[in-house]
Amino acid sequence: MKNIIEIDGHKTSVSFDPEIGMLRGEFQGLTGGADFYAQNVEQLYAEGAKSLEIFLAICREKGIETAAQAS
Repeated sequence: MKNIIEIDGHKTSVSFDPEIGMLRGEFQGLTGGADFYAQNVEQLYAEGAKSLEIFLAICREKGIETAAQAS
């Protein structure tokens, strides 16, 4: 089952990974993959914010657009 949450204005799909027993978040609509894992919902939001910050910083450094273009 996947759910959608919002972290810092970005939609994120959330699922449970039974192989490792953790929640997995993956940002939607970005030009690259930015996913993260956590043991609980509180950690999921914190890890998501960190992951997004790193992703956006790398994109800025490399001059890469962060939002995927709709086709």
